[in-house]
Order: sequence, then structure tokens, then C-alpha cells
Amino acid sequence: MDLVFRDAEVVDGTGGASYRADVAIDGGRIAAIVKEGAAAGCQRPTARRVVDAEGLALSPGFIDMHAHSDLALLRDPDHSAKAAQGVTLEVLGQDGLSYAPVDDRTLAEVRKAITGWNGSGDDIDFDWRTVGGYLDRLDRGIAVNAAYLIPQGTVRMYAVGWDDRPATESERDHMRRLVAEGMEQGAVGMSSGLTYTPGMYAKDAELTELCRVVAGYGGYYCPHHRSYGAGALEAYEEMVRLTREAGCALHLAHATMNFGVNKGRAPELLALLDEALDAGADISLDTYPYTPGCTTLVAVLPSWASEGGPEAVLARLRDDETAERIRHHLEVLGSDGCHGVPMDWDTIEISGVSEATLADWVGRRVDGWATARRLLLEDRLGTTILQHVGHEENVRTIMRHRVHTGGSDGILQGLKPHPRAYGTFPQYLGRYVRDLGVLTLEDCVAHLTSRPAARLGLTDRGRIREGYRADLVLFDPETVGAGATYDSPRTLPPGIPHVLINGEFVMEDGRRTSALAGRSVRRAR
Repeated sequence: MDLVFRDAEVVDGTGGASYRADVAIDGGRIAAIVKEGAAAGCQRPTARRVVDAEGLALSPGFIDMHAHSDLALLRDPDHSAKAAQGVTLEVLGQDGLSYAPVDDRTLAEVRKAITGWNGSGDDIDFDWRTVGGYLDRLDRGIAVNAAYLIPQGTVRMYAVGWDDRPATESERDHMRRLVAEGMEQGAVGMSSGLTYTPGMYAKDAELTELCRVVAGYGGYYCPHHRSYGAGALEAYEEMVRLTREAGCALHLAHATMNFGVNKGRAPELLALLDEALDAGADISLDTYPYTPGCTTLVAVLPSWASEGGPEAVLARLRDDETAERIRHHLEVLGSDGCHGVPMDWDTIEISGVSEATLADWVGRRVDGWATARRLLLEDRLGTTILQHVGHEENVRTIMRHRVHTGGSDGILQGLKPHPRAYGTFPQYLGRYVRDLGVLTLEDCVAHLTSRPAARLGLTDRGRIREGYRADLVLFDPETVGAGATYDSPRTLPPGIPHVLINGEFVMEDGRRTSALAGRSVRRAR
């Protein structure tokens, strides 16, 4: 044997009661589990290395169902932001915007559109254009494993462009082919960002057609739907109805109920989902255990202001008359980019800028449209924000649900990123399990491991079981917690000494090793 964890408290990912056991690893897989008090004659496993796990919990590696590490995994081999949390698998390609499939024009446009999420990419060799090519690039060695969702907004950008209009029949055929090719090359499903352009220009019929393609390959649809504010329940219902018509599994991205109009309304969302689940729908969701959201400043603009792409947005912002129309939509009517809720600038905090000369703005609240317009122009749309619009009671209610999973939605860019990027998974274990008792330890670990593994169709990850891959986390239930705070958002978590991916230590004694044990995780054919 390569390794034995001796006397660990095994939280196996099933949700069942934990138990004390020795867990042996060999060849990157779990080779033996010998429970305390096993029958006489059952010898304790031995190995070249034995780790004393007395007083510590051993669980499957955590699966981040909503990650924005699409370029970070290539740029930063260390990637302690996720490895130190015990994350062993991230799902990329979120919110309908990422870097495959593309042609040269689309790649240039999407890089500009999501600079605030992932940086400009000037430090990346974009030597791929297809989903398969991107996954092959990941297979050269990355810090943690990664799966990929085909981004519907990028697909529309590729086939249709930035126009707010229905796709033609030939354009719909092109989009269907791109989605089918991506699924054949290993994507696990498709994402949308239906408050982001150009994906939001797709009507339900177009989305349903693409979901039928995804369903044909056994994948799932992961929408950032059309509103998390005014009309949120209607937007959730739209996604349930659409996917049921398409026969496609549904995974609701960062399934929050935000803004003042939704305070205390989480039970209404869960009732809607329970009704659909009881009727046979295949639904899951993810959330992060914090109240503020995080996005780009340009994302809050009305959709008409973003038609034509980033350069068209900047041209509209330079024009005083058009800029005044944008302000009116934001502050009076309620922009669709801001979920139909009139803008309260006090809720907007600058978390990152692309232009170094604007760094003094980071950590400050936006004091009105004039400031927002100036930042958008001078930062060329690269500004990221925290949006303080959530409700703690909604967060706690939704995380208890039977189909809930964990997703950080972590944007790693900016001088002051949201602490969820570095703290989501230990925040669940420390604050919401140990300190508040919202979830039991066993139930919480199931939310973070076996449930997402089932959604991804993984048959050898997400549980501690003989023959499963040795993606494992050893942590101290008494000390684990999010080190990251709003003031120090890149602080690594305490209480997680060891993390294994495919049997290799990526965190050892609380320190990042040099191992690049992660690879792409592709949809099973």
C-alpha cells in the first residue's frame, strides 16, 4: 500500500453516520477500509506511509459546482485558493461565458467581455478553439480536477454575434452542432447567463432546442436564470418548465433569493422545486454560504446597452444622451442586468479593477451613476463588484434542501475578491455545521461530495468506498473554518492539513505541495 490514514473519523459522503476506520490508498484509489472493531482476523492495513488521523475527519474531496477558474488553473499552478479548501474538482464554463468553443473573433470578444472574471488572458497561450482542445490543455497538469460546461452565451456569440434578435434556422443548426460537438468531446452539460449578453438574447424556444441536444448526451443544463430579484420565482419556474419540456436535467446556479423584494421568500422557491421534484423532474442546485453577490459592474447595465459587444457598450457610455438613458433604466425603471430592481448604489462595493491607476477605488462603495460611468470607461469594463443584496435567512433555508450542493462562484480576480473564492467550503463546515448547527457534519459533507458527483455522473468519486479514486480531505472539525474575510479575502483556511487528488498530496501538513495531480473530468461516453 502507498498510504494509510490511521484511526480517522470517516465521513464517507453518503450522509450516514460517521465511523472510525483505517483507510488505505494504493495506486491512486481507495484500496481498503477497515472499521474499528472489525471481526477478528481482519488485519489493520500497513503501508509505506502512515498518517495518524486521530481526532480528524476524513471525507471525500469537495466538488465546487460553480467555479470561475477557467484561466486561473492555467495561470496559477499553485491554485491554493481551492486546493487549501479541500476542493478536488471544479466545474468550469459557468454563466454562459467561457473560452470554448470559439473561433478567433469569438475568442477576442469573450476575452474582453469577461476580463473582470478571469483577467485579460494576455498571459495565456490560447492554443485551443474547441471544448476538447481546452480539456486537453487541462490534462497537461493542473492543481485540481476540472469538468466543463458548454457556455451558451459563447455559443450564441460564435453563431449569431451580439445582436438582440431570434437566431435564423442556419444559426440554430450551427449552435446545435457546437453543443453536440462539445458534449462529444467531454463536456458535462451547458450553462447560460440569462442576465448577461449575448446569452440573454436567446428566447425559451432556442434554449429548449439546445437543452434537447444536451439531454441526448446525458448532460445537464445549468442556468444563471433571468432574475434573482424582481420576478425571481417566475424565472426559476421558467427554467423548470423549459427543461422538463426538453427532457433535460436541471442544475440551478447560485440559487439565491436576493434583494429586498425577496427577503424571507426562500420557502416559496423550495415549494416550487419540491412540486417539480415530486412530479419526476431531475433538479439540483448550488449555493455559496454568504449574503453578498459578486459580478462585474458592466453586468448591471440594461441589456440594450450591451448589444453589439464591449466596444459598442463603451461607445454608448461615452455619449451623454445614451448614458442618461442607461442611468434612468438603472435608477428608475430597474435594469434587467440588475434583476429588474432599481439600483441602490450603496449596495455596490468595488472589489477589483483592471487598470492599476484605479486601485484606490477597491473597497469603496459606488456613490452614484457618475462614478460608475467613469469607472466603466476608464477600466474598459474590467471592474468587478460585490453586491450586498442577500438575506441570511434565505441562505440558511436553501442550504438545507435535499438537492442542495455547494458552489463558490468564486471570482479570483481583483485586489479584494469576494471571500467565497477562498472560503466557501470551510465556511460550510465551520460556521454552518459546527457554530450554528444548520447542517450536521455528515449531511453537509454529502452536500459537498456525493450529491454533486451524482449530478456530474461520476461513478468513482464523491464517496469513501473501496475502488473509488483517492480524492480525499483530512480536516479537524473543531478548528476548520474560512480564514478569508471581506478585509482579508485571500487568507487560507485553518484546520485542513491534508488534501489528496488521485492519491497524491496536493496539501500536506497545511502547505501546498508541488503536485499537479488534477486532470479534466469528462462526461462518460
